Order: sequence, then structure tokens, then C-alpha cells
Amino acid sequence: MAELLNVLDSWLGSAAYFPFLLLGTGIFFTIYLGFPQLRFFTHGWKVLFGRYSDADDPGDTSHFQALSTALSGTVGTGNIGGVALALYLGGPAALFWMWITALVGMTTKFVEVTLSHKYRKEDSNGQMAGGPMYYMEHGLNMKWLAVFFAIATVISSFGSGNMPQSNNMAEGLESSFGIEPWITGAVLSVLMFGVIVGGIKRIAAVAGSIVPIMAVLYSIGALAVIISNADQILPSFAAVFTDAFSGSAATGGFLGASFAYAFNRGVNRGLYSNEAGQGSAPIAHAAARTKEPVAEGMVAILEPFIDTLIICTMTGLVILSSGVWKEKFETDFQRFDMEIVQGAYSEADPESVAALYGHLNGIFPGTNPAVTGFTGAVQVRDGRISSVQPLTVIHNRSIAEEVLVSQAGAPFTGTLTVDAGKPADRDLQFSGRSLLHSVPLTLEAFKRSFLGDVGQYVVSIGLVLFAFSTAVAWSYYGDRAVTYLVGARWVMPYRVVYVGAFFVATIADTSLIWTLSYITVALMTIPNLIGIFLLRKEMKSSVADYWSRIKD
Repeated sequence: MAELLNVLDSWLGSAAYFPFLLLGTGIFFTIYLGFPQLRFFTHGWKVLFGRYSDADDPGDTSHFQALSTALSGTVGTGNIGGVALALYLGGPAALFWMWITALVGMTTKFVEVTLSHKYRKEDSNGQMAGGPMYYMEHGLNMKWLAVFFAIATVISSFGSGNMPQSNNMAEGLESSFGIEPWITGAVLSVLMFGVIVGGIKRIAAVAGSIVPIMAVLYSIGALAVIISNADQILPSFAAVFTDAFSGSAATGGFLGASFAYAFNRGVNRGLYSNEAGQGSAPIAHAAARTKEPVAEGMVAILEPFIDTLIICTMTGLVILSSGVWKEKFETDFQRFDMEIVQGAYSEADPESVAALYGHLNGIFPGTNPAVTGFTGAVQVRDGRISSVQPLTVIHNRSIAEEVLVSQAGAPFTGTLTVDAGKPADRDLQFSGRSLLHSVPLTLEAFKRSFLGDVGQYVVSIGLVLFAFSTAVAWSYYGDRAVTYLVGARWVMPYRVVYVGAFFVATIADTSLIWTLSYITVALMTIPNLIGIFLLRKEMKSSVADYWSRIKD
């Protein structure tokens, strides 16, 4: 499964063309529409707070509730675990490309929300149903593309909005409070079903309550770390900008990342965080009470600004200023991120770093022999690997230290069989010191303040609120897609399966879940970007018509 997902990811979200397609579309519309993210920014705030609203306008939610629902779908583990993952993979440079993705994404979000709102319909239950599938069918007359997008949305509701959220929540609560993942999954699954069964009105009400609370709570914890490490703020910003076009060099346990790798991961994680271009947020905004699609599009401009340029930046500064992104910590190894390679490598040796850098980033310098996975059998005594030939254990893209092999909770003694770098015996567990990524990395960063260990509890509580609200919002995206495909009567079966997947993901492999999220994000994004580009002239005329009526 891991190999299959990696192949699919290499064709989609991690492919070289994907960042250029995403950024290129945003840059095109930014120029084509005259920098709407700057010109319409203040107008979007006025619309948000009801200056141009009428209570009798068609729709199910207010502008604020629609924005809160959309934000609850974007402000999730991408802001806590996703930023940490981007920095772990690409170093400080990745944060720069997350910023760029958000800046042009403000325009992309404006366009997709406007067009989707314009073609929204009322379903058989009297609720508004909208999203890219409706403009694809009724605006482009491309029913096949609409069906493909709707199917991708259903899949993505599990792979992007559901499973990564529950997986990270369970991991965070286990790290901070010692709560077993299955307990987290069971309790929150029941709560989730109680919310989503009430439809968009209950979802919007919950989102409108949770989003402000979680944003304030998280900001307090982040500022505590940033203030405590104030002397590292300027160096952190400097690293972000200086590494942006050169890649991030090796430092500490971090073995380096090329420009292309940092660029791809920064854009990819930026999209996962703010979802600009993915086509998900338009589904939430379609429920807003208004007759003006362009006005709702202007409200959507605020999303990437709040999500990425504010919240993700705070997370990035916390991780960079605290220095945890290049430090090793005691952790349990996941096989997905582990490899045993031939040879003895050291971070103190530039040639070793260059060889491993090439191995991890797919670059093979001619001056260094290729790093190869070990195949064979080695002896383990009291949990320690004892081998005549030199071996190095790689975990989380770093040289692992103090590696301990265990079986049933006790140090293992016996023969360890390795095939192409991977341990063959699945009854064995591995632990030691290595780099961290995702939520565990952010948890460690939040401990580096005057709050001490209390900081990790802020992250854990914030994570629960962030991730739960995201999963709730994505259930709505999925049920609107199901409604489009097979009708409203199939929404309840979908919700039951959705809650079941939420529970299962709490005990699944973290890295496998994140790889699945890369794929599902791209499956929605690619057809949506193509669709809004084909409707560019209609978009431009809609904006011009809106402003002419506002002035009158």
C-alpha cells in the first residue's frame, strides 16, 4: 500500500508540474483581475460583518458562519502538523513557499468561491448545494468533469479532511496526556456524529463557536514561545528568505533539502493548509445568504490570509525560533519512515552528509557512492544491533541514534532479518533518537517557552479543536458531493462510513495517512484549476458587473 501511494503521489501532488499549475493559475488570475487580494481585501471584511447583507437573501448561513465553516475546514492539523512536516522536509525555505502559495491563493479562492456560488442549486431537502461540480456542469457543460470532481471530493473528505485529523489528534493526546488512541477515536467519533447529523446549520453553529476560541488559544501559546526565543526571530526570518531559492543546508540532525524539494513541499503543504484551488471551501460558501456571488468570493479572500499568513506563520516561527526542527528526540520508529543502510555514516562527516542528502532527495553526486538498503541478517543482543559490517539506521530522514530493538515491550535478543533496508519481522519494535515531524515536532516546540511543559497542552487542546472542526466541515463537503452524485437519501450512509473511518485512522500509520492526503488533495485541485481557468472571462465580467452595481 505504501509503495502504491508513493507512486500515485509522484504522479500527482509531488509531481514537478503540480506546484507550477497551482501557483501559475493563482498568478494568472492575480494579474488578469488586477490583484484582487489587495484591492478587495477591506471590502471583504465589510461584507463579512453584514454591511451589504439582507436577511431575506437565499441561503442557509450568514457570511460569518460560512467563513467559519470554511476556516474550520482549513484551520486544522495543516496548521499544526502540516507546517511542522513542511519544515521537517524542506527546512526554513518551505515556509517561504507556503507564504507565496497563500498570497496567490487569496485570488484563487476568490475565483473558485465566486463561480461556485453563482451556480449553486437547492437540493430536495431545501438546502443550498454548491461547489465546483455545479459550475462544471452548468457553466462549462462538462458533466463528466463534474462527476470526477465530486467523486474526488468524497474520497478527499476521508483522505484529507477526516483521517489525517483524527490520526494527529490521537497522536497529540497520547503524547501529552497518555490517552490511548482508540479511546480518543471512540469518544470523538460519537461527538462528531452528533454534530454532522444536524446538517449545515448545526455544523455552522459549532464552527462559529469553535474557530474564534481555538484561534485565540493557539495564538497565546505560540506568542509565548516566540517571545521566549525573541533573539532567534530575526535569524529565523533570515533563514526563510536566504534559503528560499537555494534550498536549506544541513544543520544539526537535518541533512538538507534541495530548492526543488523545499519548493514542492512548501507549495504542497501550503495548499493542504489553506486549500486555495482545491475546490473545497466553495462548498461551504455556497450556503451563505446572499444574492451576490462576487461578494461571497471577497469574503473568501480572507481565508488564506487568516489560515496561512497568520496561523501557519506563527507555527513556523515557533518551530524555527525554538530550534527543535534540527534536534533529535527519543521516539518510537515507524517502519514507513525507517531504513537500515549499508555503511557507517556520521553527521560530522561532510561526505556522509552529502551521500545521505542525495539518497533522501533523489540526487546522486558522482563523487559519492550510492547509499543502498541493507539485505541480510544481523544479530541483536539485549536490544542492540551487533553487526560485523557497518550499518546505519535512518529514521525520519535523519541518522538514528541509540537504536533499541524490542519485542512485546522487552529488549530483543536474536536474529534480525532485513530485506532492502526494511526489517522483515513485524513483531519487532524499534525506538531511538531521531528527528521528529508533524504534531510531535510542534509539541516539542511549544515546550520551549516560559510556559514549559504546559505549552504542549495548549497544542494538544488546540489540536483537538482544530482537527475536530476540520473533520466536521469536511463531512459537509462530502455529503454535498454525495448529494450531487446520487441524491440526498445517501447522505446518512455516507455519514456513518465517515465516522467509522475517523475512528480507524486514530490507530493507523501516521506517514501513510499523510501520503494519502497528498494524493486526495491533488485529485480535487487539478480539475478545479482547469475549470476556473476555462471560465476566466465569465469571472472577469461578473466582477465588473458587481462593482458597477455597488457604485450605483
